[in-house]
Amino acid sequence: MTAISKIEWTNSTWNPITGCSKISTGCQNCYAYRMAIRLQAAGNRRYKNGFNVTLHEDLLQIPLQWSKSRLVFVNSMSDLFHEEVPLSFIKKIFQTMKQASEHTFQVLTKRSVRMVECAKHLEWPSNVWMGVSVESNEHIERIKHLSQMSASVRFVSFEPLLGPIHDMDLTEINWVIVGGESGPGARTMKPEWARLIRDYCSNKSIPFFFKQWGGVFKKINGRTLDGEIWNQMPQEGTKQFCLQM
Repeated sequence: MTAISKIEWTNSTWNPITGCSKISTGCQNCYAYRMAIRLQAAGNRRYKNGFNVTLHEDLLQIPLQWSKSRLVFVNSMSDLFHEEVPLSFIKKIFQTMKQASEHTFQVLTKRSVRMVECAKHLEWPSNVWMGVSVESNEHIERIKHLSQMSASVRFVSFEPLLGPIHDMDLTEINWVIVGGESGPGARTMKPEWARLIRDYCSNKSIPFFFKQWGGVFKKINGRTLDGEIWNQMPQEGTKQFCLQM
């Protein structure tokens, strides 16, 4: 339930929670759902419940066992602020992240309303980055919710980017990721949608990370935008990590 990650903007994943449910258009071709069902069929005990939300209490302390500093994506197979995850369990995860101060933890959610509700009950250590996924203009309110968080780094993942994002206000945002959808049934991301966000970030001096074009054969499509690889990261706590490029 912890692994070296192939996700371009992190080092490792940590999944004390697995399972989720689809709440918006970006979830249509969820990679985590496909993987969970495959692992369930293979007899992996962590996925005996398939993609139903499952808490793994025995994995809460895992980051405390790591000796080398890592950049860690938290719950790549779930959503920390899913309505079925008790606040008490969220607090335990935050406590571990606080204790494991040598690591940097990246939390990403689509459930920004619950994030705001829970935030007042949580202590936000400086090594926790908080992000929201925004796949289309329909869900741009998630950015407003994120702006209220006291996290040291607030980031937006426009992935899978399914349409142009208008009227962006990224004033309180420290990092932006853009990526197209990958895997079976992947929907197309138009270059002008990615350029619109990149140019905004360039004008506002916001670090911009272009993850991929996506598609069924994402490696063939690559991850260059206008002939350039964009690997910008927030300055806070990134020098110690070596990302795969």
